[in-house]
Amino acid sequence: MVALNGRRLANSEDIRTQEGMDESLRVWGDQVLTSRAAVGLAVGAVRGAEVGFHVAGWSDIASKAPITEHTIFRIGSITKTMTAVAVLQLWERGLVDLDSPAEDHLSAYRLVPSEPGWGPVTIGHLLTHTSGIPDVLRVGHLFHPSWGPFEGRPPVLSVPVGQHLPALAEYYRDGIRIVGEPGSSFAYSNHGFATLGQIVEEVSAQPLDGYLREHVFEPLGMMDTTLTRRAQVEARLARGHHLGSRGVEVIADREWIGAGGGGVYSSSSDLVRYVEALLGGGSNRHGSVLAPATVAMMFDYSYQADPRLNSGIGLGFFRHDIAGHRVLSHDGILPGFNSSLLIAPDDDVGVVAFTNGSRGAMAWLPVESERLLRQLAGFDAAVTDARVPQHPEIWHQLCGRYRLPRVADLRGRVGMGGGVEVFVGHGRLMIRLLTPIPRLYRGFPLMADDPDDPYMFRVDLSTLGIGAVCLAFSVDERATEIHTDLGGQPISLHRTDRSDILDGGARAAEQMISRLRNMRRRPGHSRR
Repeated sequence: MVALNGRRLANSEDIRTQEGMDESLRVWGDQVLTSRAAVGLAVGAVRGAEVGFHVAGWSDIASKAPITEHTIFRIGSITKTMTAVAVLQLWERGLVDLDSPAEDHLSAYRLVPSEPGWGPVTIGHLLTHTSGIPDVLRVGHLFHPSWGPFEGRPPVLSVPVGQHLPALAEYYRDGIRIVGEPGSSFAYSNHGFATLGQIVEEVSAQPLDGYLREHVFEPLGMMDTTLTRRAQVEARLARGHHLGSRGVEVIADREWIGAGGGGVYSSSSDLVRYVEALLGGGSNRHGSVLAPATVAMMFDYSYQADPRLNSGIGLGFFRHDIAGHRVLSHDGILPGFNSSLLIAPDDDVGVVAFTNGSRGAMAWLPVESERLLRQLAGFDAAVTDARVPQHPEIWHQLCGRYRLPRVADLRGRVGMGGGVEVFVGHGRLMIRLLTPIPRLYRGFPLMADDPDDPYMFRVDLSTLGIGAVCLAFSVDERATEIHTDLGGQPISLHRTDRSDILDGGARAAEQMISRLRNMRRRPGHSRR
């Protein structure tokens, strides 16, 4: 075995292995596109010294420009992992303390607690989405159909590319309201990572784009990756598409407030280099961005809704353990773009995948990417024992209604505005969403999952494209909370009585209805 530029050259045995990985990527891509319509698809993978790519479809359906491994995509919230790397670089230099108040390093705007007795928001809280900052600060940002499909657009301000986007100091000039006690619960928040980007700028005295380029992208050889829309980006940028009722539609591109939460442009070839560095303890063949101990700290659990679930969040990365193997991940979602990044550090395997137009990709792309990761790493999904006995003697403790906490994002509270209900139907313990959608309201069986813990269950959501999901009940004299991991994110629902949950759902629905009515009354507003 010899090396070239720090990279091993394959001997004949390695060539067979490399060819095997290439074939795995091709078969995976063919299987995905057989069951899922997509305008374009790109995947890159790392397994030890091996690197492979598979691409299919078009970067722009109008011009029929093909996807390549150098096609540039909008990677959405995978950006958050890079902002986390920048913050931890400052921590390594002693310039920030993860346990110190974030406002010690933030002068552009204030973080305003709703309750006077709450402690300060720390940088660690921001990195783990436990700051108490909700994802929706302004309800109006949910109601802009021209900004792209509802499920793909962040609930923050956006403008057409080329128009003025206000600075965070202007956008948050009245402060960010903290609506949950810091450190008490998880609530995904783009505004939290926008604030981390602002902190990087203030501490480093550099614009975030310049800092990331100088300290993260260039050291790792990621020359196609940027936070600003440069000419080299435009030349190879994929267009976002939507598969609507009349066929494929091109989505008008926009810029979104808070670049530190989702603004990066990158290619599959560049993100493979990023994955190599994550697997390499902060270094790849081009350079280094973090010490190995810091990367290990990123990958450790920093918050778990319930340790029995073997899932939670590290510093910028979501983590779930599958059959004893650690898997770190993050997804990205923007109108017309979906992306997934997964690594199994103990197996030295990583996968990145992108699509620029596929219905339901926010659900299926992470699932399919994890399947590929497991295949390359050589381990199966966690095996559940269907023979675990039920314990109907405890069902009375579990039956009742549960809802998301106030800090949960408004889209989640609208989708689960009525919460969930655990009940007994046809002799089985069931869970259903309190929603007018029939297949969700009919419910799903709760199957016992742990012979040593009768309060652990799993529910099969494969009909929704999600797969099996584990649930853990916290019980006093009766169940008080349900903890789960849905879409890679820790979620907790709190038990409540009927009137509280209905009032909470009604309030969320009323906010949406009121906003819609106001929009329709405006002069020149047309219904689409």
